[in-house]
Amino acid sequence: MSIIDTYKSFLDKGKTERECIATAIDLARARGWKEIGEYSSLKAGDKAYVVTGGKSAAFFIIGRRPIVEGVNYITSHVDSPRLDLKMKPLYEKEGVTYLDTHYYGGIKKYQWVTLPLAIHGVVFKKDGSRIDITLGEDEDGPSFCISDILPHIAQEQMKKTASEFIDGEDLDLVVALNPGEGDEAKDLGRKTVLKYLADNYGMEEADFLSAELEVVPAGRARTLGLDGSMVMAYGQDDRVCAYSSLQAILDTTAEVETTACVLLVDKEEIGSTGMSGMDSELLPNMLSEVMDKCGCYSSLALRRSLKASHMLSSDVTAAYDPLNPGLYNKENASFMGRGVSFEKYTGSRGKSGASDANPEFIAYLRRILDEKGIMYQMNEMSKVDVGGGGTIAKFAAHLGMDVIDCGVAVLSMHSPWEVTAAADIESAYNCYKTFLEA
Repeated sequence: MSIIDTYKSFLDKGKTERECIATAIDLARARGWKEIGEYSSLKAGDKAYVVTGGKSAAFFIIGRRPIVEGVNYITSHVDSPRLDLKMKPLYEKEGVTYLDTHYYGGIKKYQWVTLPLAIHGVVFKKDGSRIDITLGEDEDGPSFCISDILPHIAQEQMKKTASEFIDGEDLDLVVALNPGEGDEAKDLGRKTVLKYLADNYGMEEADFLSAELEVVPAGRARTLGLDGSMVMAYGQDDRVCAYSSLQAILDTTAEVETTACVLLVDKEEIGSTGMSGMDSELLPNMLSEVMDKCGCYSSLALRRSLKASHMLSSDVTAAYDPLNPGLYNKENASFMGRGVSFEKYTGSRGKSGASDANPEFIAYLRRILDEKGIMYQMNEMSKVDVGGGGTIAKFAAHLGMDVIDCGVAVLSMHSPWEVTAAADIESAYNCYKTFLEA
């Protein structure tokens, strides 16, 4: 299978961060990787992974040089914009039964109505047992959607701005119908839903309190275009970079001089918060476990290793949109099909929230990529005053290491169905593998 075929399979298996991490671990173990607790000590050539909360993981290949002299990191995030079920989501209103949601990350709310949607996630019962749930992916089974107003009576709605005409509190899933009337039909829709969950998952309503259920577009990743040149799928921001970097380290068979690590993290879409996000002690904690197994851990050694390290903040960028050219500085834009994209700085307007890469590091990357003939481009997201966005790069820079954003250009980013170019995915894979092996 080509890397594009395996990439699409990865997307289909990993529509949530937990699913992505579980799939990544399965792929790594099939290639001989072990969880760090399975090692009594680590030496050059060993391949170990460290997991945090089931939603972030680091995959290490121990290098010949002492790890205190630094690590080559590639870091991507595996969370994507979506809708989350609230803790008390189930309600019935005028005969229609809904699940109440709260959107996660930057979305255009109007894009999520009248689409086939699925529910993926986990439920933990009070006894600690775990229930995995996937509903809505089987074309012959139940699906879900968010309703919208018909255009015939939407005159007032259409007067509102795009950010206003679908309210966040109206992004609720239609899950059942109760056509009955009178006391005997009261809450029949809710009861139907609860019976389905009890019969199929052993779940009761109170278990929603300890659930992590995510609403995502239903359906498989698809090849886009008559020429087969593109991929259309949910969650390519940033799983396109997560997969290509993961595959790069799994395919690194020779011993590396410098310890290599692919780090997959959570929560980037909401500011990298929480225990599984980069704005935490996640990376120092994971690295400490590895250094301990290498027999060289100390607080000073940890800080020296971080400061001596290099990182590719492997995140997507905005692809140049020919239908909206006024948003871009064309000479500094990223074009689909022209290779992996480097962004010296992100942020918005006056580089607010940016990590501005050092030119020495960029020169090094240019050299190793040019030596291998790997296609790449340099870009910024948009015109200076149009907008912008941040990545995890600033959190790596906070630890003292050289870092630059490096990823795949995406068209229709943060929409339910995003678009990437197959050539860029292959270029990213080759770029990441070269960096890890350098």
